[in-house]
Amino acid sequence: MAGHSQFKNIMHKKGKQDAIRSKLFSKLAREITVAAKMGLPDPGMNARLRAAVLAARAENMPKDNIERAIKKASGAEGENYDEVRYEGYAPGGVAVIVEALTDNRNRTAGEVRSYFAKAAGSLAETGAVSFMFDRVGVIVYDRKAADDEAMLEAAIEAGADDVVSGPDEHEVITSVEALADAQKALEAKFGEPRKASLVWRPQNTVAVDDEAGEKILRLVSALEDNDDVQNVTANFEISDALMAKMQG
Repeated sequence: MAGHSQFKNIMHKKGKQDAIRSKLFSKLAREITVAAKMGLPDPGMNARLRAAVLAARAENMPKDNIERAIKKASGAEGENYDEVRYEGYAPGGVAVIVEALTDNRNRTAGEVRSYFAKAAGSLAETGAVSFMFDRVGVIVYDRKAADDEAMLEAAIEAGADDVVSGPDEHEVITSVEALADAQKALEAKFGEPRKASLVWRPQNTVAVDDEAGEKILRLVSALEDNDDVQNVTANFEISDALMAKMQG
């Protein structure tokens, strides 16, 4: 397992599903509100908002919840959130990037620091590990949207840099600047994607043993359970056996 693409699959196996779903909807709503507040409240004219709405739809968030989160951006009662990025090291020298939206930087920083400490990791200065990742745009389509050749050809025409086609989906990789235009071009051919967003992509991954892997997964679980944390990315790989154990 590389990066964090499987983290949510593991975490969804734990705890009460309703509580997990409620927390997820709250995080999605927060991102929608922040995106709407930073630009126009129209997903068609605001790339970040469109990405947030796509993410919410992918998790079957009710339409009313989405519209309420957008309206909240223009209301006087809407909270103000700061975007904060934390960087640190987990066991095995694994690099971790944590992205948060918070209304209290001191609280969030203290909580994130405590998670790293409990996992035998440590926080680092901003920029200390992000150089090991590329900031890229990712547009995800279901496998059935097109065959490999058609998707690759369309992606190249749209200005994308690469396509990674797997058994379940196509991942179209773009530069940060090209994401919005590439998404529009691909939508014209294949319809709305399952996901379109900016992500941190590890340049290389670190293989860790099961002991370190369990500590890292517990760290990721604690971070993702925090109300302020939106995304967690790490550059590690774990064994199939540990993956099966964590999902069991």
